[in-house]
Amino acid sequence: MRIRHPERIIGNAVCKEDKVAREVVIKLVENALEASDPRIAVRRSLTVSKEKLLIMGVTYDLTRYRRILVIGGGKASGAMAEALEEVLGEHIEDGIVNVPRGVSKLYNVKRIKLNEAGHPIPDESGIKGVSVMLDMLRNVDENTLVFCLLSGGGSALMSKPVDSVSIEDLQKLTMILLRCGAPIEDINAVRKHLSQVKGGRLAAVAYPATVISLIISDVVGDRLDTIASGPTAPDATTYEYARNVLQRYKVWDSIPDSVKRVIELGCAGMLPETPKPGDHIFDRVHNYIIAGNSIALEEMEREAVNMGYNAVNLSSYIEGEARYVGYTLAGILKGVALKGKPTLRPTVILAGGETTVTVTGDGIGGRNQELILAASIKIRGLKGVAMASIGTDGVDGVTDAAGAIADGYTYDRALMLGLKPEEYLDRNDSYSFFHKLGDCIFTGPTGTNVNDVMVMVAV
Repeated sequence: MRIRHPERIIGNAVCKEDKVAREVVIKLVENALEASDPRIAVRRSLTVSKEKLLIMGVTYDLTRYRRILVIGGGKASGAMAEALEEVLGEHIEDGIVNVPRGVSKLYNVKRIKLNEAGHPIPDESGIKGVSVMLDMLRNVDENTLVFCLLSGGGSALMSKPVDSVSIEDLQKLTMILLRCGAPIEDINAVRKHLSQVKGGRLAAVAYPATVISLIISDVVGDRLDTIASGPTAPDATTYEYARNVLQRYKVWDSIPDSVKRVIELGCAGMLPETPKPGDHIFDRVHNYIIAGNSIALEEMEREAVNMGYNAVNLSSYIEGEARYVGYTLAGILKGVALKGKPTLRPTVILAGGETTVTVTGDGIGGRNQELILAASIKIRGLKGVAMASIGTDGVDGVTDAAGAIADGYTYDRALMLGLKPEEYLDRNDSYSFFHKLGDCIFTGPTGTNVNDVMVMVAV
């Protein structure tokens, strides 16, 4: 995956040192996008030779299995399916994965059906697709190998509510949950207890087959029970926890009555819980994270070292208000530039995660662009530095940009154009700011998501 028109971004540098810094930033961002590409991730993680399947150092004897099936869902599942067919070919007997509406024609598959479904609000098509998956799994045995392809968006795309909850009630609940301000792990705790597949229940249906889940993580920390609501992972949450979430975020009185009944029956012990850690159904389940934020950062780190830079990989757990994260990262870059701490130039500093923006203004922007706008104020006047932050899905906030880039002269360039950075920051108008400077980073939708990557360079 390439950044569109990188020469324009690099050409906005004021001096030679800044140009070099921007070039390095762009190269490393593209390296992260390549590491996160679903097709590359599958091909990198899986190989087949002489009926032996090797996955991230683990060998599976394909002659043990009479049937190989493929199921799953997520924003990246179409590309994953295409790559898996390239690797396994005629070994695959049948398969179906749910993909976002409008993307199926982008992928070339023959044995795996791509079923278009709704996201972020689940729809009837997604439920029908999951129903087909469950029907496929009802006849499996110990000689069946099931691949489950999971990525961000899987919670909505792989929806199959319990029988007493209608699709309309599920849609209403989803909209309430997405607006209530709860973190994704709490939202998914509720969804798991209303689903026939989430929270390890898909693994229960697939038992006693061998299940190999190939996972692209869009969750900070790569929690298997949270990515796509963990259909093949044990679930430590309970009906009681789900009820507490709904009450804590003050939406209990707003949710459909059918949802309340399920949660209350579960709390009373009248419905089975989601499968818990240690359950025997997971004995034959193997979950592999083949792409994620930490993997992208590691690839960037290796590339930076190969380019002759000192590389510092801070963390893939960066969270918090975007502007304050921007101030903090700018402070670290400033320490390198002025004091040679925590490392000497030439240096690359990497970080990843997912920040948030509390919108108080009337501008247009996204968390990555706001982060860099805030940072540009703090690195003003530094020579030979640049930094960028992008969303790896190619979409930052409500804009068509993936993120933005800034250097030590961004602030003064803005003033020359009559732009006051602090005012744009106050209005949450980061997109307008960087668009006028020509420093938005555009990739287009990447078909994947491993959260955000941030890179700082001091040459």
